[in-house]
Amino acid sequence: MEDLYRWLWTRIGGRPWTYIIRDAWHKAEFFWIVGLVSLGVWLGHNYDWKSVLSGWLIFSAGYLAGLINRAIVRGSGEARP
Repeated sequence: MEDLYRWLWTRIGGRPWTYIIRDAWHKAEFFWIVGLVSLGVWLGHNYDWKSVLSGWLIFSAGYLAGLINRAIVRGSGEARP
C-alpha cells in the first residue's frame, strides 16, 4: 500500500497530497472556508437561503475584521497574541 501511495504522490506534485492540500489551504484559506461552508449548505439543501446568506455574510464580515485587526496589530509594533 505504501508503494502505491508513493507512486501516486510522485506523479501529483512530488509531495504527499496532504502537504499539497495544506499548502493550498494556507494560500487561499478564506476561499476554502467559503467553499466548504457552501458545500455543506448545498448538501443540506433544506435550509432557508435568506438565513444561510445572512449567516454567510456575518461570518465573512467577522473573518475579514479579524484579518484586518491582525494586520493592524502587527503593523503597530504591539505584542502579538
